[in-house]
Amino acid sequence: MPGHEPRTFRSMFISDVHLGSKAAKAEFLIDFLRYHDADIIYLVGDIVDGWRLRRSWHWPQSHNDVVQKLLRKARKGASITYIAGNHDEFARQFQGVHFGGIVVADRAIHETADGKRLLVIHGDQFDTVVHNQRWLAYLGDHAYDAAMNVNRVVTRLRQLLGLPYWSFSSWAKVKVKKAVNFIGSFQTVLTEEARRSHVDGVICGHIHHAAIENFDDVRYINTGDWVESCTAVVEHFDGRMEILTWAQVLPESLDEPFIPMLIEDRVGQAA
Repeated sequence: MPGHEPRTFRSMFISDVHLGSKAAKAEFLIDFLRYHDADIIYLVGDIVDGWRLRRSWHWPQSHNDVVQKLLRKARKGASITYIAGNHDEFARQFQGVHFGGIVVADRAIHETADGKRLLVIHGDQFDTVVHNQRWLAYLGDHAYDAAMNVNRVVTRLRQLLGLPYWSFSSWAKVKVKKAVNFIGSFQTVLTEEARRSHVDGVICGHIHHAAIENFDDVRYINTGDWVESCTAVVEHFDGRMEILTWAQVLPESLDEPFIPMLIEDRVGQAA
């Protein structure tokens, strides 16, 4: 980014931050949010990792700073919708409630600048393992923690060698046949849900694999994550959608002071 000037978009989609887990790259997201803004922001599930917080409490200042940064954007006028996921499923009981200007929902319909209607949903509702074999989902979550530990070792070694960030787990995901098959099945199911919902496409998260693809008449968009790949999806003012990757923290990015803000609870209409 020449001169590191902030960029403004019509809308922005972020998912799978997993605040509360050691794998969350909160500093990267704070940095991204400092240099990117949007009139409409969707938090597409798993922003907070309730599964890990139940096992052990981990909430450093950087995780609190992410929350404050988002609340500040809402205070400045951004329309922010929090779509609940499986790791933050506790939020589903607060549908329609505003927290500091952020409204909670299970799903939403976003209309792009060029008139396309997109279903915004986390996607865990269509993961049979999450819903039908919950014990297996928790087992997989522990296995994922192990992969993240490997990821941290690789990241540290690359830092010592002066190399840029690279995600071992993201690389493995596109090399392991079962993972590739799962991604393909997930995309198929989500595009079918978009057709049933009579919309032009779907924007989701859940599988930590950013993508923008067309399946016949339906556009499939996945926002990726802020654990492995550090990606977000943005909509330009002409309706064009783009994946942005932000796997580097700029040296001047963390000097912005954060101040506590009062969160007002009120019942309102979902966006």
